Amino acid sequence: MGTLSATRTSNGGTPSFGKRHSKSHTLCRRCGNRSFHKQKHTCAQCGYPAAKLRSFEWGQKAKRRKTTGTGRAAHLKSVNRRFKNGFREGTSAKPKAAAASA
Repeated sequence: MGTLSATRTSNGGTPSFGKRHSKSHTLCRRCGNRSFHKQKHTCAQCGYPAAKLRSFEWGQKAKRRKTTGTGRAAHLKSVNRRFKNGFREGTSAKPKAAAASA
């Protein structure tokens, strides 16, 4: 009859994790995440150095995290205000009659 050996030699579990010393990914210059693959020279998060940002239709939640309005939107806030006034420039407000008499 065959008996089970008490010691196994080739484990792919716990002993293998002790050998992981090298880093395959480093910081990306564009998105700042530790997703830039050093050998592939491609970011797994934003797709750098590709001109367009990496996004897929199967990742709707990921698109929501990165879309317009998730940051400060500093420029867009001023564009919204200027849009209401028809993007007028080079004019000054007329003095109000109530302010002039008081």
